[in-house]
Amino acid sequence: MNRYCLDTSAYSHFRRGEPRVVAHVDRAQWIGVPSIVLGELWAGFLSGTRADENEAQLGEFLAHPVVKVLPTDASVARIYGEIFADLRKRGRPLPTNDLWVAATAVRAGAVVLTFDTQFEAITRVGALVLRAGA
Repeated sequence: MNRYCLDTSAYSHFRRGEPRVVAHVDRAQWIGVPSIVLGELWAGFLSGTRADENEAQLGEFLAHPVVKVLPTDASVARIYGEIFADLRKRGRPLPTNDLWVAATAVRAGAVVLTFDTQFEAITRVGALVLRAGA
C-alpha cells in the first residue's frame, strides 16, 4: 500500500505539475497532509497575490477521498520529542516544522514525500526524497 505524508515542498511541486510527484500522488492509496504543512501553505498563500486561487486548489485536493488532514495530537507530540532528542544527541538539529511533519508521518505509518534532503537524517521515518531537476 502506498501511504505518503506530503511535506510542503511535495505539495508545491505537485501543484506545479512536477511529473514525479504527480505520479506518486496519483498511485497513492492514502495521502496524509499534516496540519503543520497546512500552516506553512497558508503562510505562503497569504503572503502572495493568489490566496483565493491557492485556497480553492488546496480545498479540492483535501476533498479527495484518499487525502486526510493529520492533526498534531499528544501521540505526535511524544514522537516529536523522541525524534528531537535523537537528532540532538547525534548533533543533527533540523528545522522544527520538519520534525513535526516527520512525527506526524511516523504516527500515521506513512513515508514522507519531499524534496528536502534533511528528512534522510531522521531514522525513525521513511522518506522518499525527490531531487530537484533529477
